[in-house]
Amino acid sequence: MATRLVQIHMSALDDAALGEFWAKVLGWDISSEGPGVTNLEPEGFVYPDPVAVCLDIVAVPEPKTVRNRVRVDLATTSAAHQTELVARLEELGATPADIGRGDVPWTVLADPEGNEFRVLEPREVYRDTGPMAAVTVDCVDPRAMARFWDEAMDWTLREVTDDHAVLRSAKDVGPYLVFLRTPDAKTVKNRVHLDLRPYPGDDQEQEVSRLRALGATPIDIGQGDVPWTVLADPEGNEFCVLTPA
Repeated sequence: MATRLVQIHMSALDDAALGEFWAKVLGWDISSEGPGVTNLEPEGFVYPDPVAVCLDIVAVPEPKTVRNRVRVDLATTSAAHQTELVARLEELGATPADIGRGDVPWTVLADPEGNEFRVLEPREVYRDTGPMAAVTVDCVDPRAMARFWDEAMDWTLREVTDDHAVLRSAKDVGPYLVFLRTPDAKTVKNRVHLDLRPYPGDDQEQEVSRLRALGATPIDIGQGDVPWTVLADPEGNEFCVLTPA
């Protein structure tokens, strides 16, 4: 059995407005599953495909209160592109943000609801990812996170050190998943989290059991009676196991 990262869940006070912002950022299409849910995916995309990690924006009543531990990193192709992209994003409504990294080559911005994201300097490793270079997760122990997530998904562990761990889809396409070491432990429910989906023909309950054996724990975030299962990884980061597809 196996599962894979298919989308990012992002909570929002106004899913439609935030979806419109991110659609312009990524150059993606907007669709909706119903009131309070806005989906984004590349034009012509056939879901699911590791060439892209989609964005699922869901309306919630609670505003953002703390810095997000899960963020999107955007790719650039040159210094000029980075400068131009930052300017364009600020015109769309992004604002400068400080996440305490000091003098760094990337630019940190926040979307209209305060979700931090980075516009990276040009990096050769991200030349073929598309607009989303990586999904980055703060953590206390990258090696422990690498052990769990390497077994949790069929993605490939590309690199692991005391400071970071890097995974990418088994097909070597799409964005990377990066765990960065930070001194701060998780304190509140993540406003942005990962959604995993088993493959067609696999059993969702068996996959949940397998993930729990690896160290995931059941968690109630007020989801109610839903077809997916909410778990938390070893550092308490919520993620959803969707139905097979």
